[in-house]
Amino acid sequence: MPIVLTVLVLLFITVLSSLLSRLVRLPLPLLQIFLGVGAALLGMEVSFKPELFLLLFIPPLLFSDAYLTPKREFRELRGVIVMLALGLVIFTTIGCGYFIHWLVPGIPLSAAFALAAVLSPTDAVAVSGMLHGRPVPRRFIHILSGESLLNDASGLVCFKFAVAAALTGTFSLAGATGAFLLVSLGGLAVGAALAWLMGVAVRWLIARNLEDPASFAVLGALLPFASYLAAEELQVSGILAAVAAGLTISQMRAFHGTRTHTRLAGGAIWNAISFTFNGMIFLLLGLQLPSILRDGFHTASATGSSPWLLGGSIVLITVMLALLRVVWVGATLLSRMMMSRWRKVRDTTPSPRIIVAFGIAGVKGAVTLAAILSLPTAALDGAEFPGRELLVTLAAGVILCSLVMATVALPPLLAGTAMGDLDPMAKEVDGARLQLARVAVEAVERGNLLATTAAVQEEPDRVTDRETVSEAVLGDMRDRLARLSLIDGVADADEEEVRSRRAVLRRQRMEASMRLRIVRLQRDALTALRTSGQINDESERLLERELDYEEEVLRNAARLLPRPAEIAAGAPAGS
Repeated sequence: MPIVLTVLVLLFITVLSSLLSRLVRLPLPLLQIFLGVGAALLGMEVSFKPELFLLLFIPPLLFSDAYLTPKREFRELRGVIVMLALGLVIFTTIGCGYFIHWLVPGIPLSAAFALAAVLSPTDAVAVSGMLHGRPVPRRFIHILSGESLLNDASGLVCFKFAVAAALTGTFSLAGATGAFLLVSLGGLAVGAALAWLMGVAVRWLIARNLEDPASFAVLGALLPFASYLAAEELQVSGILAAVAAGLTISQMRAFHGTRTHTRLAGGAIWNAISFTFNGMIFLLLGLQLPSILRDGFHTASATGSSPWLLGGSIVLITVMLALLRVVWVGATLLSRMMMSRWRKVRDTTPSPRIIVAFGIAGVKGAVTLAAILSLPTAALDGAEFPGRELLVTLAAGVILCSLVMATVALPPLLAGTAMGDLDPMAKEVDGARLQLARVAVEAVERGNLLATTAAVQEEPDRVTDRETVSEAVLGDMRDRLARLSLIDGVADADEEEVRSRRAVLRRQRMEASMRLRIVRLQRDALTALRTSGQINDESERLLERELDYEEEVLRNAARLLPRPAEIAAGAPAGS
């Protein structure tokens, strides 16, 4: 199949999977893997080059995740994140490596360490897809996201040294430790430096009014690739370089000074990139699974091993990986809790369900498959790499098994759980809205929003217009402040006034609903005008864009209003 047609088919399946996920109760990543398997069974083949795969898909996705990572939570949880991203990788490599060697004696210990190392990174994209739309503790997501940003690099470095030991038969702990620090810190430095340079360039362009939305969006999309390639050229971690670039450019707020249109365009482009790349990653993974598993089971049969025994080994390795995560995560969270108590800092005791959920949430994904497929086909002396086909089959099987286990076990484990009131995002949002409303009211009450030079005597009509406009704006701002105060529970009003305000809220919600229905009717009428030939496509696009903006404004205003049940109960909006 020509490469262009292959890409188009993959894009179509990606869109189709998103639509199907709304119809079937199956997480999107798992559905996309199944669709990829189905496409492979129907005869579709895609050449999988691990180096090209890592370059095209991993840097932009990790960059985007790093850019969107809440920095405050990342700093607060940095100890836990580092312990999971670094300590857990080493713990898993050693513990699971010995277990694999014991379970499958035909795999040399160094090769078992290589497989364990490549199985240590987690795929947060898969986890977020499974948990999308479910009530999940936000700290749970923050820890998993932070871990996945860093453990890809640490897992691949451990994998690299294990492979070198398997090929050469030698291993130096001191040399491996020094090389690990060099590769990791070097990657972070390269990514941060390139992002800082881009941030300075963007600010320079904005200051000279040279801002262009399309150019800025493309420039931002090129940064993760530039960071990855520069780091790999210097033989340091390209993955960590992409992560550091995302964190740095976000911390600098380089694009914060751009116009609204530029930010909207950039956000739309990154949404499309993330949606497309995430989908194609799991489709490609599914496309490779049938041939990998088929070759692995064929190899097992040729050597006299039972395919059922191979399948059992896959399940046992998956369970062992989860158990090791449970042990390490439990020890890490409990030690953090004890340190917080010693420092007399408020913290939450993690529940056993949360700890088990952390263990099961360590699903494997695209990085694991790409790394295991990059195993050399032969050693330096020309002999076949020890157990390569078996290692690839075991890794592919664990990827699928971990996804299925997380799909089945995570929803009931996380149902009704909480990790304390340590993520004040909802309260912060309501509090910020209340403060912004107070600022608006105070500004209008001061009467300086439409101020003119004191030396100029204003005309009476203009003074009247100013007072009319100020009263109208002040009334609106006071109404919003009263609404937010009522929602926030700080209003000092009697029962009759509260009842009156709730009635106003109900009317405002009815008005917003009515206006949204009018926009939808206008959209239908616009389509009819274009269909009848009364307007052309260009006019339709222009008018439709205006309706889109109007609908977005109405929806944003409606989000500030409580739902009918919340109005009756006086509950916070958006809670």
